[in-house]
Amino acid sequence: MEQTIRGIEDTVKRILENQKLTLQDLKDVIQSLEQSFNLLSQKWNLEILYTLFLKSTVGFSELKKILGVNSRTLSDKLKTLKQHGYLQRLIEQGPPLRVKYSLTTRGRNTVLLALPLIYYSSGTR
Repeated sequence: MEQTIRGIEDTVKRILENQKLTLQDLKDVIQSLEQSFNLLSQKWNLEILYTLFLKSTVGFSELKKILGVNSRTLSDKLKTLKQHGYLQRLIEQGPPLRVKYSLTTRGRNTVLLALPLIYYSSGTR
């Protein structure tokens, strides 16, 4: 874990050295990060992303069954995650018509980046 943290710290330092960021740039980045953290910390969002990460492509009904969430909530969460570019909605023509979900590159990278944070925050070391 310490190696991961050092790697992240080194990467951030290199970015800051290579880019001449103004105070406004930093403020904009922090606000963007805050919006992302707010979205990802909402109930069900990370669970949805991790399920899609582990299962690749999942239909609505299967996702609902795995998570034990009601249809309305799941539909709203999927819509929001899609709007923010974390997942894609795939429609398979029927009959019957089937809707499946999978992660975008952004969604996959978010899961991979969140794993060390969740691991570290859980106190498991």
